[in-house]
Amino acid sequence: MKLVLLTLIAATAAAAQTQSPRKLIASLEGKDLYVSYCASCHGMDGKGKGPVAPALKTSVPDLTTIQKRRAGKFPTADLEKFILGEGDIKAAHGSADMPVWGPLFRRVEKDQDLGLVRARRVVEYIQTLQGR
Repeated sequence: MKLVLLTLIAATAAAAQTQSPRKLIASLEGKDLYVSYCASCHGMDGKGKGPVAPALKTSVPDLTTIQKRRAGKFPTADLEKFILGEGDIKAAHGSADMPVWGPLFRRVEKDQDLGLVRARRVVEYIQTLQGR
């Protein structure tokens, strides 16, 4: 009985180590990526009131006002880097609470690194939310 229990525990631990905490969705569409990876905190409308937002230590930024806060300029390249975990995350965000999707987005599939494509599509979608 003890051996069976130990074997079961070892098998469960091995399975947990091989499983990815988050899986990539098949779509490369910005809205689909946003809904899957961003909306839980930022909300479907991007205003920072997603269902997970109240549980976070820091307030979730309103993504619909990025361009307004940047004097009318939308910071495409900066947002792409931010999503991919490049650059100074703490200075830009205030904390490391936000999951950085770079490692997940950059997972190589079919010999392609589609990380930048995913980040760019999310940013393009966020740009459509400006001023809403």
